Amino acid sequence: MIPNYLSRVWTAFAPALGNHLWQSTLFAIAAGLLTLVLRKNRAGGRYWLWLAASVKFLIPFSLLVGIGSHLAWSHDPAGTRAGLYVAVEEVSLPFTQPTMSVISRVTPATVSASLIHLLPILLTTVWSCGFVLVLSLWYVRWKRISAAIREGVPLREGREVEVLRRIERTGGVRKPIEILLSQASLEPGIFGISRPVLVWPYGISERLEDAHLEAIIAHELWHVRRRDNLAAAIHMVVEAIFWFHPLVWWMGARLLEERERACDEEVLELGSDRQVYAESILKTCEFCVGSPLACVSGVTGADLKKRIVHIMTEGVGCKLDFSRKLLLSAAGLLVVAIPVVFGLLHATQSRAQSQSPNVVATSPVYEVASIKPNKSGDNRSRIMFSPDGLSATGGTLQMLIMSAYEISPHQISGAPSWLDSERYDIEAKMDSSTADELRKMSEDERKVARQHMLQALLADRLKLTIHRESKELPVYVLVVAKDGPKFQEAKPGDTYSNGVKGPDGHAGAGMMFGGNGTLTGQGVPLVNLVRFLTRVLGRSVIDKTGLTSKYDFTLKWTEERQAPMFKGTEGSQPGTGGISAPESSGPSIFTAVQEQLGLKLESGKGPVDILIIDHVEKPSEN
Repeated sequence: MIPNYLSRVWTAFAPALGNHLWQSTLFAIAAGLLTLVLRKNRAGGRYWLWLAASVKFLIPFSLLVGIGSHLAWSHDPAGTRAGLYVAVEEVSLPFTQPTMSVISRVTPATVSASLIHLLPILLTTVWSCGFVLVLSLWYVRWKRISAAIREGVPLREGREVEVLRRIERTGGVRKPIEILLSQASLEPGIFGISRPVLVWPYGISERLEDAHLEAIIAHELWHVRRRDNLAAAIHMVVEAIFWFHPLVWWMGARLLEERERACDEEVLELGSDRQVYAESILKTCEFCVGSPLACVSGVTGADLKKRIVHIMTEGVGCKLDFSRKLLLSAAGLLVVAIPVVFGLLHATQSRAQSQSPNVVATSPVYEVASIKPNKSGDNRSRIMFSPDGLSATGGTLQMLIMSAYEISPHQISGAPSWLDSERYDIEAKMDSSTADELRKMSEDERKVARQHMLQALLADRLKLTIHRESKELPVYVLVVAKDGPKFQEAKPGDTYSNGVKGPDGHAGAGMMFGGNGTLTGQGVPLVNLVRFLTRVLGRSVIDKTGLTSKYDFTLKWTEERQAPMFKGTEGSQPGTGGISAPESSGPSIFTAVQEQLGLKLESGKGPVDILIIDHVEKPSEN
């Protein structure tokens, strides 16, 4: 049970993780390119670029996409926006569900089911081990520093305190920073985030002149003003979660390098002598060891040789000019705007596809239509498509909506009660030219055209307006059972009861529900079975079998409730007619699917497309 659950979670989670890693990696590369542009400017700008790239790993673009989806335009999108949407989607979401499902389509035939189930467990175990290892390593180092802090003695007076207070006043620091005198050999460093303290090693002051002392304390004070410990802690979280990504560790080194260089530049700008400042760092290295954690800011971090060369030769970088500020502002705006615009386009595209008037504007329409209340008192219903029209007897308007949008009752929200209780007789006819046009289409094209025509009819006569949403709901997942499929793949040249060829020219192929729990499929893809099971079970069924051909099968089970009807081959749609369960006992549909088809229905949760009815009116009889 646990392997199956992890397999379903992985199938749903893997594409989203792949997209997030790809987007974050691309963002980090872009940040790196910008740092090259700013290589002659101050290190602070480059530091914040690397920090933004690090934080991006914690913030998926889907959050901004979600914001954009709530700001979607209400009017019909133009073709250019639709094209832009497709382009952005291809670039930003390379790991979509269909792409990832290639594995599921291939592996059932080539890899055992046990290996497929073990893959999520293996990956989860490896990630968990790495995550715990990184946290454990940091915990041990943190305990070492914490012990030194606990043993430290507050320093209330002395030249260290005097220098610190003087620099605090000069730098505008309002909250005094406490100094702890520690017996540990750790370098001077800032410990803590909300209440930082300066840890000062015992005996180091005797080796430092006043100028050296002032330079070191000024360096540490800049770490406090820049909130470097907080930024380092955030990146440590990124490293723990994404420990498997080498770019994350490389960015950590860049962050440490740029933050130390930024503090060096600030100290030099305050007027410290280059040679004195370099000597103070070297004297500290002779007496102390470096901090074992990035979130405890010291004075000896990063590549010491490069820092000394930079201090002695280059000095303070130039400030950002207007053009570079404009470049950074434009880059930041694009980072936020692109996913928001993508959300706008995505929501607008979905709404355009769901709004009947927009979707069917160029599709054929029924020439005449009659909708009259059914007064027969017979609860049986039927919806049939004929070559020149549509005929429905005793059907509810909710049945028409289900047929038009190919959904089940549980996927409709916001419907008034009369939509599924009042019954109507409907006759709709198309003109001869439209009928001829449909005959020239393939079966799939004809099916889509009929759905659009029905959507246009509902929009015209019921004033129906809708939109779609995706919700996480209980679903059934259809997978291949342990012993494999038990039905046959339809072959080119197969003939059926009406003598019409199968998969090559499959007008005679189809799926027929004969009542009393009997379903026959002839040359049909599994998507037809999935739709049938969705309507029978009242819960969405997700196909994870990986079977993509057309098949012949027969399914027999004991009905436990009303089931839909499938009759004919002219594109008949489901009804809700009363089909009573037989007296004899037989297998449930779950057992029948597993024993007779070699498939299995497993409970789970997944995204379900929900059709929200915004407005609907009772039709007139004309």
